Amino acid sequence: MSHDTPTLPPLIVLLGPTAVGKTELSLSLCEAFQGEVISADSRQIYRAMDIGTAKPTWQERQRVPHHLIDIRNPDETLTAAEYQQLAYQTINEIHQRHQVPFLVGGTALYLRAIIQGLRIPEVPPDPVLRAELEALLAQAGRAALFQRLQALDPATAAVIDAQNPRRLLRALEIVMITGRSKTELEGAEPPPYRILQIGLDRPRDLLYQRIDQRIDAMIAEGLVQETEQLLAAGYHPPLPAITSLGYREIIAYLQGEMTLAPAVEKLKTETHRFARHQYTSFRKLPAIHWFDLTQVPIADIYALVANFINQH
Repeated sequence: MSHDTPTLPPLIVLLGPTAVGKTELSLSLCEAFQGEVISADSRQIYRAMDIGTAKPTWQERQRVPHHLIDIRNPDETLTAAEYQQLAYQTINEIHQRHQVPFLVGGTALYLRAIIQGLRIPEVPPDPVLRAELEALLAQAGRAALFQRLQALDPATAAVIDAQNPRRLLRALEIVMITGRSKTELEGAEPPPYRILQIGLDRPRDLLYQRIDQRIDAMIAEGLVQETEQLLAAGYHPPLPAITSLGYREIIAYLQGEMTLAPAVEKLKTETHRFARHQYTSFRKLPAIHWFDLTQVPIADIYALVANFINQH
């Protein structure tokens, strides 16, 4: 690099599965390095969903500025493209304040959208087409959607997760509205930042214990009441926010489908499964420095961050 090349501004990414300890560490790192947090969590965007999404508390948000939390009502959508735009804008504003942006979360699509600069097709949803595809899904199942995608967009069909009906619906929408392949419209353009990615990890059994303790704490803090308030405010299934992890199990209890203890047990099992799924998604991100929080002194993470920030 020649001496007159301006150094790119830093972006520090802190990722890991649910309940691993991201919030706690992000607060200490931000306090040590003049940082601000940008949430990369697809459920903390929703207002009134605080307990079930393990949002940083009001006190935690007083300690360090947090962004992209509470920016939508539970019946509103935020596309990955909109999230990407908001996050880039926020990162740039943090740089202008001469602070360090910390992208913190576990939603792999949001993380990839920023780190890899995914080009996300901006295709507005078409309610009529969506209803037609939803009807096809209900009548003939995922396989029918996949067959149609194979016929219309074989390139995307070859790489898509055929088990995920939402992805299939979206890919079909894109090709049917634009006439172009989702794969062709996508691609990536890395953003103009120096990026340090830190992955937090714990042995699986210890992570599951932390998840279970967190869920017990959520119940004690009033997850049932929070879910009742959301339903009372008119937010009902099948809204994606309300049928997400934590709320759907409590709704099953509130609707008399099961008693509370089995609902909580199911929530724990489903959250363990979700954590495994997060690990799989993180594998798509190259160059992560992984730290097992039970093995590595926190000082090692501080040293890595300090070193990275001071590179000029």
